[in-house]
Amino acid sequence: MGYGDYLDGEKLIVTVATTGGVHGKDANPNLPEQPEEIAADVRACEELGAAIVHVHGRDEHGENDASRLQQVDDAIRDRCDDIIIQNTTGGQGPLEERIEGIRTDPPPEMASLDLGPFKRDRHIITEHTRRSIDALALEMRDRGIKPELEVFNGGQLNEVFRLIDEGLLDPPYYVNLIFGGRAFTIPRPRNVINMVENLPAESAFNVLATGPHQVPLTTLGILLGGHVRVGLEDNLYYDDGRLAASNAELVERTVEIADRLGREIATPQEARTILGI
Repeated sequence: MGYGDYLDGEKLIVTVATTGGVHGKDANPNLPEQPEEIAADVRACEELGAAIVHVHGRDEHGENDASRLQQVDDAIRDRCDDIIIQNTTGGQGPLEERIEGIRTDPPPEMASLDLGPFKRDRHIITEHTRRSIDALALEMRDRGIKPELEVFNGGQLNEVFRLIDEGLLDPPYYVNLIFGGRAFTIPRPRNVINMVENLPAESAFNVLATGPHQVPLTTLGILLGGHVRVGLEDNLYYDDGRLAASNAELVERTVEIADRLGREIATPQEARTILGI
């Protein structure tokens, strides 16, 4: 994908990441944590144009809890019309915990697949070995789950090529390029362009940028023919100093930007066609 796809009118897939597994209501009281609360937010985002929801589970105290994914998925299906559910397999837990994201009943249409470890805070590393990457990729393929390939920094793009070479992925490959502080790719426009130029053939890409980089770099992603992810998991603020009122507010702004740039929004069914689901 590239600028030509933008000019050719490729529709834009908007993913909303409502919750995440790190910050909670102490950081922004509008961040949903419980299943019904998350589902209500997802419904509002679907009505505005989100085609995919990236899902995390939280326990009753708001702590990250993969065992709650089933309840969250069920609540979303009850509330929403057709949005694509993408469960997380990320986080700090072992493979046995991560794999719960692809073992809900029914399985999600999509799941995230982290392509390596990264540092978080002062004492935490999200461990993710090639053994666990391959195990998750194989089970996703066997269960018909489309992986979103999480590339937290440039080196992890090599893992996409490895998985393709080893026959563990089916095209089109959906690569999520992640920009921000700490261990993520440095959030500069030239780095977005460089990463896009190094993608494997038959790839579609998504831009995820944290905090104040969300608007400028997702806008660049729209112009480069890619897709975008927004939401309170990645960005707690609407603008400098003002907390976002909701996930829907962030989705609405993205849809408005796309409209001004002449990029139509993909429905969930159109997103399935683009991604080969």
